[in-house]
Amino acid sequence: MAAARTAEQGLSTEELQQIRDALAGGRKPKVMFTEAAGQIAGQLGQVVELTDPEVSEEWVVVRFGRDELPFSPTDLAVAPKGATRRAAVKPEPEPEPAAEPEFKIVREPVSASREEAAVTAVDTPPARPSDGEGEAKPARRATKAVKPKGPAGLTVTLTYAEGEWTLAATQGTKSLAKPYVIKPAEALKMVALIDVPGVHEAVEQIMAVERREAEQQAEKLRAELAEIEARLAELRDAG
Repeated sequence: MAAARTAEQGLSTEELQQIRDALAGGRKPKVMFTEAAGQIAGQLGQVVELTDPEVSEEWVVVRFGRDELPFSPTDLAVAPKGATRRAAVKPEPEPEPAAEPEFKIVREPVSASREEAAVTAVDTPPARPSDGEGEAKPARRATKAVKPKGPAGLTVTLTYAEGEWTLAATQGTKSLAKPYVIKPAEALKMVALIDVPGVHEAVEQIMAVERREAEQQAEKLRAELAEIEARLAELRDAG
């Protein structure tokens, strides 16, 4: 029952302190992603750092595969003893109206198994005796050129949350750009590059909600301004 409760509620304050003590001792404790983490729920990772929770809600840095990414304590649970990483991934849930999209533009590196080796064979004529000594010249060996290994994978993440669009970039385990706020117009240009109708519909719904809220706020401010101007006119007439 305790394990089930932990998996649903995320890491407790006591478990976070135990992880902090383990990191101080040079260990990297294992954690399991909860349902709140999305598609990677049930997978395992290793905590490599705890940052400042006052700066961001995602302050538990977890190594998952070759990446080190920040997560919220609610996205994680202590890994059960003897747990191993699962290869299966849960299917994506059907998109709901006004859902907050999160997608990644990934340029994967070329694996070593897919590297092509260019082999140039040198044609060698049959060996012939030299000056009657009866010794043949040795054949020239083929030369082999191998392409250098490609760079680490580049991941660019565009996220919408709490009324703001943010952009982040990582290359392998190195963070090139921490999440920073961009203008909605810039975000729409990036979304336009992705030929996924579901993403476009979700973005249109988000922009419609944002536009409606902005119009309501503008109407409210106009009404308040009109009231203040009327009050000012009364005070001027009275003076």
